[in-house]
Amino acid sequence: MTTGGGPTAPPGGEPEAAGATTAWLPAPGELSLGPDDVHVWRVPLAQPAEAVTAMTRLLADDERDRAARFHFERHRAAFTVARGALRTLAGRYLGHAPERLVLGYRDRGKPYLLAPADGDLRFNVSHSGDVGLVCFARGREVGIDLEQKRTLQDLLALARTSFSAHELAALCRLAPADHHEAFFACWSRKEAFIKATGEGIAQLAAFDVSLAPGEPARLLRVPDQPGGPRWSLHDLPAIPGFAAALVVDGPAPAIACWDWQFAF
Repeated sequence: MTTGGGPTAPPGGEPEAAGATTAWLPAPGELSLGPDDVHVWRVPLAQPAEAVTAMTRLLADDERDRAARFHFERHRAAFTVARGALRTLAGRYLGHAPERLVLGYRDRGKPYLLAPADGDLRFNVSHSGDVGLVCFARGREVGIDLEQKRTLQDLLALARTSFSAHELAALCRLAPADHHEAFFACWSRKEAFIKATGEGIAQLAAFDVSLAPGEPARLLRVPDQPGGPRWSLHDLPAIPGFAAALVVDGPAPAIACWDWQFAF
């Protein structure tokens, strides 16, 4: 669910004004993205060859080159489908052909829209395993992260190098049986934040997030935020086997979570 009162959306409908987003819903027939909305899409990346080929046609040359650099075909296909979904959805919001969108990249790699000239649409994308997530907002930065849970033999060592002192202490206070769940909750929340800010991994230990199992997603400490917190951190509806988080610039938005279905 989302913290801060993210809304549900009925199948084919718009987000409601209040309530918590607790499930992934069927995609609506029409998209309307207002200034108080954030839309999150779950994308199935394991697609048949013809779907991957269709997505490849939507990509820019640099994206095709990036896909080709993956060693394994499944990783090439996952990247292609995730980027194709991003372009297809952005094209729907903009009323523009997805293959004609021009993306630029910030200094630390965060993509943004260069053309058409619509500086208002913001987005972010993440994929892990066979699942991708794409989020959109208007006039506010967003960051999203998805992490497939797996056994980590060196979990505490990884936490020592990537978590803040507060987060590491909170992790160590938990029962060992809760370490993996807490680690991936923390990791996805931290990654979503640095993707929203665009500042990169050097920022990882400079802020604190909640991590205990069952504890809502919260930013506990962010430096240099005069006048109160700028960013809000949100859980997403459960995806079995994964941890996921969303960070939004500004107060809690109206969040709608939908399943993307490919149609050719």
